[in-house]
Amino acid sequence: MRLRFALLLASLTLALSPLFLIAQELHITPTPDPSLGAPSTTLKSYHDHSIRDIDAIGTRNIGCGRGFGNWYSLERQIVMGKQYSDQVEATSKLVKDPEIQNYVNGLGQTLVRNSDSLVPFTIKVIESDDINAFALPGGFFYVDSGLILAADNEAELAGVMAHEIAHVAACHVARQNTRGKMMNMAAIPLMMVGGPIGYAGYEALTIATPLTYFKFSRRFESEADFLGIQYMYKAGYDPQALTSFFEKIKGLERSKEGAVVKAFRTHPQTPDRIEKTQAEINTLLPPQMEYKVDTSEFEETKSRLESLQNHGHQTQSPMRPTLRRREPSEAIPN
Repeated sequence: MRLRFALLLASLTLALSPLFLIAQELHITPTPDPSLGAPSTTLKSYHDHSIRDIDAIGTRNIGCGRGFGNWYSLERQIVMGKQYSDQVEATSKLVKDPEIQNYVNGLGQTLVRNSDSLVPFTIKVIESDDINAFALPGGFFYVDSGLILAADNEAELAGVMAHEIAHVAACHVARQNTRGKMMNMAAIPLMMVGGPIGYAGYEALTIATPLTYFKFSRRFESEADFLGIQYMYKAGYDPQALTSFFEKIKGLERSKEGAVVKAFRTHPQTPDRIEKTQAEINTLLPPQMEYKVDTSEFEETKSRLESLQNHGHQTQSPMRPTLRRREPSEAIPN
């Protein structure tokens, strides 16, 4: 009788689990109802420790808590990420120049300190023409040199890096893998009798999933945009730089086939995604009198990369930080 009850309970849990996961995600990033008209651009302030509470960045739970929607501990995610990073470094050529590496690492660590991440980050640069970056579970983060060369300023580079840091901070790989396992288990309900704890053997078998650099669900990509603009804003960067880079990439996709299209195949910059990110900037982030846009360190790093690619032909670059200043009437007083 007890076994029969356990089987029935497990089947019900599996049948309802996709609905619970979808409801949880919808609660985090709701989609506006078109019948209600255009979304308001009135600035809103949240102090509820939710994903919209800017002042609580670093102390919020944005999805990494282990439980029904996430079966992976942080320790397990670090092990997973290390296995994937070994694959990456075995098949990629890393940029060894210490000045380039130190600059990119320093920029990334600044963003990590202004994020919700619960794990330390290891950041490296890959020699590649692709305009891309990707962060693996557990904080193993790789930036393609092509992304640095494509960015017009440090804020654009920071925006793409903040987006990838957000994937780790919100444990998107762990949550997506958990959902996939639940779907798989729905086809074999007898395996659910032991629950997630009894499923550790299956987890060990699926850890070696071929590395394809994690194509996330549309909702997780949207959430990473949402968190990424918060992180770059908190670090002092103009959040508009992320949407401007999205627009630039869309233009490059129309004019160039190859590396750009290949690199952003897993990060489609759809018009509605760009519009949604812009709306979140307008309604959530109080405008500041001054943002950091560019630095001499970024320009020097970009010039150094160009020099390495062009066998020593140097290019000239500005040698001072660039700031974008708002008129007093545009800023909201504290």
